[in-house]
Amino acid sequence: MHVVIVGSGIAGLTAAIRASAVHDVTLVTKGALADSATAYAQGGVAVALGADDSPALHQADTHVAAAGSADARAVEVLCTDGPARVRDLLALGVPFDRSTDPSALDRYGDDLARGREAAHGRWRVVHADGDATGAAIERTLIDALHRQHVTILERTCLTDLVVRDGTVVGIDVLDLLGEPRRIDADAVVIASGGAGHLYRETTNPLVATGDGVAAAWRAGAVVADLEFVQFHPTRLAVPDGGLVSEAVRGEGAVLRDARGRRFMTAVHPDAELAPRDVVARGIAAAVRDQGGAPVLLDATGLGADFLTGRFPGLTRATRAAGFDWTRQGVPVSPAAHYSMGGIATDAEGRTSLPGLLAIGEAACTGVHGANRLASNSLLEGLVFAVRAADAVAGPRPGLLRLRGNADLRVTSVPRAADVIRASRQTWPGGPDHRDGSTDVRQAVQAVMTDRVGLLRDATGLASARRDLDALTAPATGGVREHEDRALLDLARLVALAAETRTESRGAHARTDHPDTDPAAPASYAWVAETVTPHIAVPQEVPA
Repeated sequence: MHVVIVGSGIAGLTAAIRASAVHDVTLVTKGALADSATAYAQGGVAVALGADDSPALHQADTHVAAAGSADARAVEVLCTDGPARVRDLLALGVPFDRSTDPSALDRYGDDLARGREAAHGRWRVVHADGDATGAAIERTLIDALHRQHVTILERTCLTDLVVRDGTVVGIDVLDLLGEPRRIDADAVVIASGGAGHLYRETTNPLVATGDGVAAAWRAGAVVADLEFVQFHPTRLAVPDGGLVSEAVRGEGAVLRDARGRRFMTAVHPDAELAPRDVVARGIAAAVRDQGGAPVLLDATGLGADFLTGRFPGLTRATRAAGFDWTRQGVPVSPAAHYSMGGIATDAEGRTSLPGLLAIGEAACTGVHGANRLASNSLLEGLVFAVRAADAVAGPRPGLLRLRGNADLRVTSVPRAADVIRASRQTWPGGPDHRDGSTDVRQAVQAVMTDRVGLLRDATGLASARRDLDALTAPATGGVREHEDRALLDLARLVALAAETRTESRGAHARTDHPDTDPAAPASYAWVAETVTPHIAVPQEVPA
């Protein structure tokens, strides 16, 4: 069986390694193998390995962060399969940090160093190289991949899925020379990550333009939960500033306003360790109240020796930005970080389209609900990649349950009929069009940042949808043009989903609907109008 995997983060690499034991595997990635969000992950992997912890406790924390929207089955799979998957990484040689505290062995039953991040009730985040966990995992998995019989196509961009008689049978790509090429497949696994570049400020790498999710939607796959976009609270607030890991706050760093006051203590009982959506909005409110000046992350109380030893990468990054964070607070602000939504799947990664699976950030199992628990993303990539690799050749169930037992509402959405002439596109005129940009991506980012960002309302969302519908993107061209098409497709869907959900829940905050509606569905799902959805009843998709 020929399995084509698109993406080379933790999910794609893990699936490729696992599937290559029994299948012919081709791994396609838009950049180099190491160009993925995984390599940017600082904090670590959340996993219940310690003697003081349990999968049940991890599940409980995941549900609290998810604001009542996570699928119970997906969360159970994540937290119960997680320990075995992290032991797989240990066996491969990932250099997880070890504790020198003599009491750690008694407390945890092992010597793994652990951090704690927002909304976790236990110290369960295992990390490597201090604050470079993702990079360490990525290197180890790439080394393991090279020992397998896998065809690797770097700098190869997915443009569309190939569908024949309702089944995905391959992918269309631009190869490394920019030439169009078709790759036939018995199964396609999308592991291409999220779409952080829908927004001006993001913690994501340049490759995060939503290519896989957009291609799946255009092909007729059901997508879900697209309104739930997580903004990480602490990006270094300087040009091209990077992520400042939540693990810093887990170790005791605090947030201060321009007067030096710890403002998060008045926002939530857990203060700086409240769920990410709460902290991000708390920062946004503080910035507004002080006239736009950034807040400060104060880690000076941790001491210079601890900071340089535990967070060597961040010490270098803050120093390069002109700050000595061992002696002063550093300016931080929220930035687009993670998409909880994506291609709707079951717990084995199967989608509404036969022949297509999805894993990692590109997928929506429902495991994150309305807001992802810190450091659950690397674990998700591991757990569901193994399950998808094992299921790829298996029989398709008679009834395929997308997003578990959630009340999934699938609505048809018109396809864009204007994907042409991006090079000649102009930003529409009118009172709400302040950017003046002639660049499609800049125009999309302006709309999404200003009106479909951390805080939303009906007026802004309606104007955002109108402006996005007035834009066009290319149907052909190079990598940049295909990325712009994906971003515009997803921007329209995110804005529609955000307008549809008339409540505030997790990462989706409506200033005109500030309360959570207990009667609102956990998930809204969408399918392209020109495709007949394989939906028999809500939440169930027959094969």
